[in-house]
Amino acid sequence: MSPTPSPAPLRLGIAGLGTVGIGVVKIIQNHPDLIALRSGRPVRITAICARDRTRNRDADLSGYAWVDQARDLALRDDVDVVVELIGGDEGPARELIELALDQGKDVVTANKALLAVHGQALAERAEAQGRTIRFEAAVAGGIPVIKAMTESLAGNRIKRVMGVMNGTCNYILTRMQSAGLPYETVFEEARRLGYLEADPTLDVGGIDASHKLAILASIAFGTQVAFEGVEIEGIERVSIDDISRAADMGYRIKLLGVAQMTGRGLEQRMSPCLVPCDSPLGQLEGGTNMVVIEGDAVGQIVLRGAGAGEGPTASAVLSDIVELARGVRMPVFGQPATTLDTPQPARTAVPAAYYLRLTLADKPGALAKVATVLGDAGISIDRMRQYGHASGAAPVLIVTHKTTPEAIEHAMQALPRTGVVEGEPVELRIEEV
Repeated sequence: MSPTPSPAPLRLGIAGLGTVGIGVVKIIQNHPDLIALRSGRPVRITAICARDRTRNRDADLSGYAWVDQARDLALRDDVDVVVELIGGDEGPARELIELALDQGKDVVTANKALLAVHGQALAERAEAQGRTIRFEAAVAGGIPVIKAMTESLAGNRIKRVMGVMNGTCNYILTRMQSAGLPYETVFEEARRLGYLEADPTLDVGGIDASHKLAILASIAFGTQVAFEGVEIEGIERVSIDDISRAADMGYRIKLLGVAQMTGRGLEQRMSPCLVPCDSPLGQLEGGTNMVVIEGDAVGQIVLRGAGAGEGPTASAVLSDIVELARGVRMPVFGQPATTLDTPQPARTAVPAAYYLRLTLADKPGALAKVATVLGDAGISIDRMRQYGHASGAAPVLIVTHKTTPEAIEHAMQALPRTGVVEGEPVELRIEEV
């Protein structure tokens, strides 16, 4: 009998040899036999592309063909799958992915910005060619949340998705609390440590995490990716006073993304929120990410792990590569792109309790005026604390009973007109988890 022929290797072209790209190279070099056993065929890198060939990347790249332009990877006959790790929602990354699909190649990417902005068009393009785009590494680093939602939870109607999806913001907020340091100090510390993007507003402004939330919402609710519908607020106005005083009342502050489908449409919000200290999200430290998914059959599940870094993100890239090597090819967002609904964006209207911080002037009847404003807005007070202050003005913290965002907005506009509130009042939503 003639021997069974060995399966042909899956051949990769990798664009981008930064932290994640080199991590992928190292895993393939360190575990070729294990990957082949789990994939059913060898996985090999045949070609690579990066801006600087001379940079020391602590890996042997001599066995791979170098190309000068990322798009050239898509044109090579010895590349089956293009791995795009360049980043950015336009430019070479978009050109490479579109060309690869047109050439009949599958794509693996970690590019959440590109998917958040152009995901629907790319998904339709891929599926028209009988190809797919896999992107486990684009959301929450090493946490397998995409596969969990598209495969393990495929029998569930998802009710809500929420989580902490930016490790840099979580590092800043937990560092502020543990060290008692102000935001500006920890921000500069994070910059020195290399935790911030080149444009730090992508991190602290909530944009990076909102890209991820929009992708998860598409999968969860069967809609086209709608990044433009995310209500976004970053962590820049969170003070050390807010962090310490929220802790006094049993809460921690997190940059929290929440997506849910309501009768009015798709709510997507990314904002600093208070969560109970003893909840899974409240106990999340440092650069760790967490995604909470609520399904009608499974109930609530919590996925936690490293949200960034060479190893965790490269691990997620490899999971997609192995899936393709096995011959598994599924719709990009879990169901055919042409069946995804166009979502109706809706502002957050779900009632919640709120944390309010006010600085009151030392005037008779100041608290009564505040209570009147809140009462006129239909807001009732659950708890209140007043702190002494040497200047005469005193910080006052209020936790409300559940109320609507509209009522809170009305009260926040009215409070400065009372003549007893100094500075700008701060309100933060308290999320039930």
